[in-house]
Amino acid sequence: MTENNHVAVFDFGSQYTQLIVRRVRELGFFAKLYEPEDIVNIGQPGAIILSGGPKSTSDVDAPDIDFEKLKSYGVPVLGVCYGMQLLNIKFGGAVKSSNRREYGPAALKPSSNDGLYEGISHESQVWMSHSDTVSDLPADAQVLAANKEGTPVSLQWGDRFFGIQFHPEVTHSHEGLRILHNFLLQANELAEFRIEDFKREMLDGIREKVGDKQVVCGVSGGVDSTVLAVLLKEAGVNVRAIFVDHGLMRLDEGDEVRNNFHRMGVEIETVDCADLFLGKLAGVADPEEKRKIIGGLFIDVFWDTVGNAELLAQGTLYPDVIESASNAKSKASKIKTHHNRVDRILELQAQGKVLEPLAELFKDEVRELGTSLGIPADILNRHPFPGPGLAVRCPGDITEKKLRIIRECDHIFITRLKDHGWYDKVWQAYAGLIPVKTVGVKGDERSYEWAISLRAVISEDAMTADWVELPPALLRETSNRILNEVDGINRVLYDISTKPPASIEWE
Repeated sequence: MTENNHVAVFDFGSQYTQLIVRRVRELGFFAKLYEPEDIVNIGQPGAIILSGGPKSTSDVDAPDIDFEKLKSYGVPVLGVCYGMQLLNIKFGGAVKSSNRREYGPAALKPSSNDGLYEGISHESQVWMSHSDTVSDLPADAQVLAANKEGTPVSLQWGDRFFGIQFHPEVTHSHEGLRILHNFLLQANELAEFRIEDFKREMLDGIREKVGDKQVVCGVSGGVDSTVLAVLLKEAGVNVRAIFVDHGLMRLDEGDEVRNNFHRMGVEIETVDCADLFLGKLAGVADPEEKRKIIGGLFIDVFWDTVGNAELLAQGTLYPDVIESASNAKSKASKIKTHHNRVDRILELQAQGKVLEPLAELFKDEVRELGTSLGIPADILNRHPFPGPGLAVRCPGDITEKKLRIIRECDHIFITRLKDHGWYDKVWQAYAGLIPVKTVGVKGDERSYEWAISLRAVISEDAMTADWVELPPALLRETSNRILNEVDGINRVLYDISTKPPASIEWE
């Protein structure tokens, strides 16, 4: 997408920064995330947003931005939380430590019902997350809104600079999307975000880069790799799609993946290596060690199958790109290392032989792209499934018996969700083995068998998640079927943990 008239979002380390980009795109405008140091290399933006962050502006290593360059763009600027405090300092004000940390819902009281707060309720709920507050306001600063205590939580400096102490990007700010939209209306012209336009640009870019070369991609049946493979097919390039079946899939999932790609007219090569993976995992109980073994083996098997690749395509998404940016500029407190950032792929990237056409999209946008490519809804709406497969749902050592139990229980649970109309209402659902045996009674005999945990969560991006209050009748039916049909289980539990503190998966 063009970098002219887009919304440039600068990341000061907030856990919600990606959500700002998502919300702007939901409003129909193209947004892109940058580090503060990138301000000299962002093209010509139409509007700028400075995110929140975990640091205090008084910290020695507090992130900063080139204020003169920021002003030189001549476009509306919105500072969120830390961004607002930083702007107040830049305009000659100050920031002080508050007597108490304000975290959670708060009442917003706009001083007027126009501009940034046009159409906003007189007392609107917003989400706060800060310990510092602005003080010593510059002479030309206007207070646009305050909290119940009268503390300024929204400011304006001059005609183009705005600040808000709360987070409009989270759903807990009930009218946050409207406030963001009101800010974007301050811009003269913004680049629109339409998936059809994006698709055309991606197809043209793929054809230009690939030409008559062969491009290789790995597929798993998940949404990202499926959309990638179909996109390459739509571009009309010579594509080789490889499906590595590591033996840690759900019940009959290998056949389901092959049938789904057949439905979409995409040929795939299957590499069946279940024995290899299960052999290497035998007796390994540590979750991180299991992940390393699976990840390493997967890469080895994939590259052994590929041989010499002219071009490699990956289903890397925008959050992957951001989270994988493990360089000194990153302000995030924790960086993930993704499977696509391994040495051999880095070498291919250096040679210009890696395609990542989805790298500017979020998960929901990938699904929208998939719909425009004609991918059936049942494929696009499949629940996320972890790369290491059932290994993360089998704490302790992995055996064929444990995998069989997990598969059967999971199949019953997912089938019940679909039959009751709940599958598409949850983000992710699965059955995980609890490697603890408990006493029970089956028939007239004592049993000593494992317990199974059912989990269903709702989420937007897997960063946070809440458990789903499934109907008791559905849970009862699922439990009864598992206890009657799955050998080795005598107890069924339902996981009602949120993320945080729990993770979505068990390992």
